[in-house]
Order: sequence, then structure tokens, then C-alpha cells
Amino acid sequence: MKQVGYFFRVLSGVRLKKFFNVINRVHEKCGQNRLYTFFDILKCARKYGAGYHDYIIFGFYDMNAEQRDTYMTRMRNKRLIEMLNDPQYSHIFTHKNEFDKRFRKYLHRDVRDIAEIDLEEFKEFIDGKDVIFAKPNVGESGKGIERLKTADFSSVEEMYDYITDSSHNFGVIEEPIVQHPDLNTLYPCSINSYRIVTLVCDGVAHCVYAVSKSGNSGKFVDNLDNGGICCPIDQETGKICGCAHTSALVTSDVQPYTKVPLMGFQLPFVKEAVEMAKQAALEVPEVKYVGWDVCVMPDGPAIIEGNVYPGYDFWQLPEHTPDKIGLYPYYRKMVPGYK
Repeated sequence: MKQVGYFFRVLSGVRLKKFFNVINRVHEKCGQNRLYTFFDILKCARKYGAGYHDYIIFGFYDMNAEQRDTYMTRMRNKRLIEMLNDPQYSHIFTHKNEFDKRFRKYLHRDVRDIAEIDLEEFKEFIDGKDVIFAKPNVGESGKGIERLKTADFSSVEEMYDYITDSSHNFGVIEEPIVQHPDLNTLYPCSINSYRIVTLVCDGVAHCVYAVSKSGNSGKFVDNLDNGGICCPIDQETGKICGCAHTSALVTSDVQPYTKVPLMGFQLPFVKEAVEMAKQAALEVPEVKYVGWDVCVMPDGPAIIEGNVYPGYDFWQLPEHTPDKIGLYPYYRKMVPGYK
């Protein structure tokens, strides 16, 4: 009943428009009757906890019932989060200033809480820096982040007034990350991160999957919602092992901006990044299921942030699951009592 209730809650306003857009896109992809698709999406919501977005991104229109039942869906992921992540501790991850304090040893860069920095400390922080990043304490998909050049301000005082102005809603400032040269080759305009999803079971941290994210179109963030791309990583070799995709489900065998071939591209420090994420996963025992964004500097990985709502879609797209087997059986095997 929860799945059906959720489904009808989203059938309102702009979401209703998106829902019918999915029906039309399915028809364009495979010719499936629109009325059939409408009721089939309803059925998938009831049986598998799948939203209409799940239906199209995983290609449910091209699967049988047994295959569909192997996929992590929106509601299944939500149940796992509720089971493993204590909401009383979520603020550590959702508030950037708190996260930076708790995970400082994994950051490997200078970060400051704006609420705790005075003008003299800011002068010390800014000394020798041409660029800094100002970020909101609470945000997602790179929204609200500004790249600030010291040359654009007449004085340090003016810059300090700008970042501490409450209308800008900044929470922290960070020095720029110096990216590994191999990732600059991939895409030089943003920090290209790894999304590493960890699951803690019986006090042991496991890596569910790792994907590579890079920016696009000259933008300075790598988030998919800002046009970025994402590719699966082979954890053993550290190489990209599948095509890229965007949030609009456009696929590519090359980095769209730099035209660098993606399949087999050797990424730096993958094993070290995975190990770092697994270590960090044990820092807050009350939160056992996290999606980590990890950057790579010339001498190794560093954590950018952790997400208590890990993406479940990255590893289950049709191009990356030709056998049509999703991650649901893995989670059920790893987490006792999860259904």
C-alpha cells in the first residue's frame, strides 16, 4: 500500500506532466502502447516500489517480472535507508560545516566554517590564494556553490563581507582542490569525483559500487543535474568499464567535452579511494549506508562529502546491466531482515 500511496502522491502538478512524458518516451523507444504503459507503471509501483522514472531509466518496459524484481527501486532504496541510517545522525552529513569537522582527517585541504572565522583568520586563510570556493551548509547537486576570485574584489575586507553576507547563504569556504593530472586530461574544468557507495554490515564496511563523475560543457561542477556524466568503474583495474550517461539518459563512449575515449580509461588511485571511503564509513556507526564523493589529488584521494541518500541508479542502467540483473539481491544478501 505504501508504494501505491507514494505513486499517487507524485501524480500531481509538474510531476503529472513528467509522468506522461515518461509514457511518451517509452512509446518512442519501443512502440509500447501508452495505455498499457500507464497500467504497467502502476503495477511496477505496487510490486517493486518503482517510480515512473525507475521504469524508464532501468528499461522495465523490456523486462519480464523476474528481471524487474532484481532491481533496487526508489521505494526499496528508501526502505534500506530507513533501516540502516538513523535520522538523528543525518545532520552530520547534510550540514557541510558539521561534516567537515567530523571527517577533517579525510579532506586533505583547508576548509573553514564561516560562522567561526573572523576577518583576521580570513586574511590568513586567503593569503596566497587566487581562488576559493564558497558553499552553502545545506545543498545538493552543486547548487549555491560559487567560485570566487580574489582579483574580483577591491580588498580582503570586501571579500570577507561578501562571504559573510547572510543573503548569500554560504556556510563554508574551501581552498581549491589540485586535481590529479590524469583527471584533468579527462575533463579540466571541474573536479571529477568518484561516487563510492558503502554498506556497513556487522561492523565491516563494503563497497557496493564505484562510478566516475566528470563535468561537461565547461561547467565547474561534475553533478549530473548540472549536465555532468557518469561511468562505472572496475574496482580491480581502476578503469572505466562502461559508457557514460547523463541525467537525461544520453549515452556516450567519449567524454562529450574533451572527446577522450572512456572505455578502459585508467583512473588514478581507485583502490586507495575505495579504502578511504570504507574507513570513513565506520566513523558514524549509526549511519551505515552512504554515498561518498571522493576527489583525487596528485598524491592520493580526499573526501568531498558523504550522502545519506545514496544513488541507487548509477549501477543499474541498461548499458551497464546487459544481463538485466540489478542490485536488489545483493542488498538482501548483505542486510539481514531487509526485504
